[in-house]
Amino acid sequence: MSTKANLYSAVGEEITHYEVDVDAATLTKRASAHAPSFVQYAWPHPTRRFLYVTTSNRGPGLEADRNHVSALRIDPATGALTAHGDPVALRQRAVHMCLDPAGRYAVNIHNIPVPGITVHRIAADGTIGAAVEQPSGLDFGTYPHQVRVTPSGRTVVDVDRGNSAAHGKGEDPGALRSFAFEDGAVSAPTVVAPNGGYGFGPRHIDFHPGRPWLYVSDERRSRLYMFRCPDDRIESEPAYTCDTLADRTHEKPRQLAGTIHVHPNGRFVYVA
Repeated sequence: MSTKANLYSAVGEEITHYEVDVDAATLTKRASAHAPSFVQYAWPHPTRRFLYVTTSNRGPGLEADRNHVSALRIDPATGALTAHGDPVALRQRAVHMCLDPAGRYAVNIHNIPVPGITVHRIAADGTIGAAVEQPSGLDFGTYPHQVRVTPSGRTVVDVDRGNSAAHGKGEDPGALRSFAFEDGAVSAPTVVAPNGGYGFGPRHIDFHPGRPWLYVSDERRSRLYMFRCPDDRIESEPAYTCDTLADRTHEKPRQLAGTIHVHPNGRFVYVA
């Protein structure tokens, strides 16, 4: 008996469902669903009954004037996607989103034109509920690129990539910003920025499934870090660092570290 799984691939505003036969290593294309605009990121509900998608029409020469977070229902028998409630408007493009481990909140992070965060409640039926008001005056950094809720559900981590020096402008330092998370609201962050954040350009993070270890891909320096994070407290310096380039003496344009995932067994880390 073969092992089946569902895979969803987004190109533009189209989300295509593929059925995966794991044992035979085959993909079978099924139906597609359409999002309100270009898909920025998606995250499954912990029950795997719903998929949450953040979208924006921002692109080269385009204004980000259509920004939403949407819920899609996953058919338990076929894996097909259908709209689940109306899309909820966001004030600006969200570059990344996630759910907390309990599936109670959808968390979106924004970077242009104003760095910030929005949190929406997830209703018992899986639809997207009201936004949770956030404190004013919090510092989310220069260029947030990802947001994650820790496995405990008590902390939100804002992955602030910063920016490399360019066009006569100096470097914007990067940081990992940890916000206490309670009832859907965040509080003032604790900031981890080795060397003041200079030469530190984190893009994405992921958590080890069984140890208090945080893995970080550094886009701007093409590196992989492991930080220890006991009780959700990220230590000030990485415990381990390695290059993601085979030959740093011959770097090529756009050789940048991207998305990172830790295998569920905790034995492998994948970096795009």
